Amino acid sequence: MLQFIYSQLIRLLLPFILLRLWWQGRQAPELRRNWEQRLGFVPGTRGTVVWVHAVSVGETIAAAPMVRRLLARNPDITILMTAMTDTGLTQAMKMFGDQVQYAYAPYDTPGSIRRFLDRTNPRILVIMETEIWPNMIRQCRSRRVPVFLINARLSERSARGYERIKGLVAPIVRSISWVAAQAEKDAERFRRIGVAASKVAVTGSVKFDVDIPEVVRQASLELKASFSARPVWIAGSTHEGEDAQLLAAHRQLLKKHPGALLILVPRHPERFESVTDKVGKQAFTLARRSLGEDPSGADVYLGDTMGELMMLYGASDVAFVGGSLIERGGHNPLEPAGWGIPVISGPHVFNFETIYQRLLDDRGVTMVSDADQLCRRLVVLFSDAGERKASGQRALSVVNKNKGALDRVVDGIIERV
Repeated sequence: MLQFIYSQLIRLLLPFILLRLWWQGRQAPELRRNWEQRLGFVPGTRGTVVWVHAVSVGETIAAAPMVRRLLARNPDITILMTAMTDTGLTQAMKMFGDQVQYAYAPYDTPGSIRRFLDRTNPRILVIMETEIWPNMIRQCRSRRVPVFLINARLSERSARGYERIKGLVAPIVRSISWVAAQAEKDAERFRRIGVAASKVAVTGSVKFDVDIPEVVRQASLELKASFSARPVWIAGSTHEGEDAQLLAAHRQLLKKHPGALLILVPRHPERFESVTDKVGKQAFTLARRSLGEDPSGADVYLGDTMGELMMLYGASDVAFVGGSLIERGGHNPLEPAGWGIPVISGPHVFNFETIYQRLLDDRGVTMVSDADQLCRRLVVLFSDAGERKASGQRALSVVNKNKGALDRVVDGIIERV
């Protein structure tokens, strides 16, 4: 009954969802592109199809090493990557070109899911992290399509929320074939909300298997060379409410290191213009990457392009990981750690609690609470090359010693294809 009520509510909301999509498309036309795919009208797919669903950019990047490994292990399979956002699909296309197929994920109405499955006929559905869509999961299982949750994490806050609607959630999660949890805490929470213990395994986080393609390494070296040995720090995946604090820290830093450069990378492209305005109002000189402007004389270099954050981390000396000075829950600190550079974060990192705990245990990250603390840490790192190198190596060693989850996950998928 709860499943029926949920489906009817989604159907009732669908016209308003489409209207919102059309309205947002007035400012961002790309949102209207291929909109019919969201209703399940996707091109037909042939062969042995592995459907990989990643909600947005972060999950898409996390899926990349797995997709590359799957294609290497079985070149005959067809990878169909879906995302809920245009930025997620853009990221996937930038990474894989014509190696895989792409589509927007269908909205979770019974009809949209049915049309999507009729056209793609997947052999398996691999969901990155924790996207629990009732109709998507139930219809896959009714067609005997195994559903895997990979790199699965579940915060205590989310687990309590699911427990409040356990009548709806439990039948859905019982349809999941395998949960590859990042840590034992995540596994225990999945068992609490109804996943059978036999279907839950602790594989670790695939994000520790940091994969930096050679073309990305080369691009980062070329960009770094253009900075002419200036001290460079990057603030990656920043959100509204953080930029002012980051710019304040940079202003203080310039008093000690006048040649320092801040690479500022907002998380969402719709914020590029507003961040540009903030930088200008504070009288910093600005260069925008999207316009090909030379950063050599700038105080701030705006990373207002898509799919280049990993490369920009590699061109930097120190990294601050955004979404953490506000209660957003943080973003993936392993991307800068994989380059062997010092990692700094704010205190709000509940989305990556296991990863951050391992970094903290080995002193591979420094936590700060405000602009003053951030500036003090930056001054130390830029004043002491030995500490800067040691801090980066500690972060990299955490990445290296926790690798291996990817092989376990790929083995599990290959067995079912």
